[in-house]
Amino acid sequence: MEPTKFLFVSADAALIGDVAWQVREEGHDVKYYIEADSDKEIADGFVPKTDDWEAEVEWADVIVFDDIWVGSDVGTGAIAEELRADGHAVVGGTPNTDRLEADRGYAMEVLEENGVNTIDHEEFTDFQAGIQHVKENPGPYVVKPLGEVQNVKRLLYVGNDDDGSDVVDVLRAYEKAWGHRMKGFQLQRKVEGVEVAVCGFFNGNEFVEPVNFNFEHKRLFPGNIGPSTGEMGTSMFWSRRNDLFERTLGRMEGWLADEGYVGSIDLNCIVNDTGVYPLEFTPRFGYPTITLQEEAIESSTGEFFAALANGRDPEFEVHDGYQVGVRVVLPPFPFDDEATYDENSRNAAIVFDSDADGGATTPPPGVHIEDAKCVSLRDTESGSGEPCDPRARVDGQWRVAGESGMPLVVTGKGETMREAQAQAYERVEDVLIPNLYYRDDIGDRWVEGDGDRLQAWDYLGPADE
Repeated sequence: MEPTKFLFVSADAALIGDVAWQVREEGHDVKYYIEADSDKEIADGFVPKTDDWEAEVEWADVIVFDDIWVGSDVGTGAIAEELRADGHAVVGGTPNTDRLEADRGYAMEVLEENGVNTIDHEEFTDFQAGIQHVKENPGPYVVKPLGEVQNVKRLLYVGNDDDGSDVVDVLRAYEKAWGHRMKGFQLQRKVEGVEVAVCGFFNGNEFVEPVNFNFEHKRLFPGNIGPSTGEMGTSMFWSRRNDLFERTLGRMEGWLADEGYVGSIDLNCIVNDTGVYPLEFTPRFGYPTITLQEEAIESSTGEFFAALANGRDPEFEVHDGYQVGVRVVLPPFPFDDEATYDENSRNAAIVFDSDADGGATTPPPGVHIEDAKCVSLRDTESGSGEPCDPRARVDGQWRVAGESGMPLVVTGKGETMREAQAQAYERVEDVLIPNLYYRDDIGDRWVEGDGDRLQAWDYLGPADE
């Protein structure tokens, strides 16, 4: 592939830096824009930056948006749609695909209209009405905030009590603490089974193969306990279209083609022996899922995104096995506490075990950046995009960047999930950052029964004719 000009746009928080770095490493020209002031230093030294992405539109051959959010409640889909209409090659959504994530009720309507079964659910804008609904219809529920506040991942609550009393208590607490921001919420009947996300890449016309199946680990602590974080790690594998895909995203293909959607779309589901029950859409890249997918794609990442943006089939190759990705985090993640962050994490050096004895500083394979930067050892004030070789001691040192305390994702691959897991954690042990923490059980769910159950229920086999 000839060198191509890629413009990566983070219209809110910086999320796509590692992909931009990988594309640049392949020899393409890259410019990266970050909107949020608190995140502007992320990926410094790894990729060149721009302070005005709109001024670079005519320069770019391919434009990639990393999220749907612009500010509090507006999506990037409208921007991407307008750019495509003007003839630009864009990876990004549409106003309606943005709405799949921002408006859970709308998402369920679209699924039902396209023949996908959904879980019983109700939406509320009044806390007392929601509490009364639970009392009149007792059972375990999942509380899902709607709109901008749904990004506060710890507010998602999965009920346990058969009479719904814990959900009532949570709603009362949310009304007091979050009533000024939580303008609405969805109550969804809790369903037991295997939680699996069905993910596909769409080129504006159709899904390209293979498709991806991943297993999110959202809680902070091993054993899936503690506050929700958004994500602490992911395990996954790839496959041709199978029964599980055709029951879910496969039925959305025509709708997505009508929209002209381009990019990754993920539908998280609960699966059991009675059926497949969608939970929520991610109509954008998932994090750290895209990092793990990028590691698994064994052909060119740049060529992959260029083909998607131009409506072609990338005909890409992926690792034939399993992958595990582990998010390495720092205090106060997943909470916001500026004083704790300043004391424990801000600008901390990221060192690898090979550094300790004077060896090469090249990070172990499978180490990917999230909230990190590379500063020049010759000039610690390297600034955005100043020359800094992230893979050599003589030119640069990795540092923690941003405000969130999520500096790295470490990945592993293997023919089995256990092999992928072992490789990932062996690499994690090479990362030396004071106060780091991570979950040590990413991938266990598959080995301990999820894989067997999905096979026994025949969801991973060919789709029924």
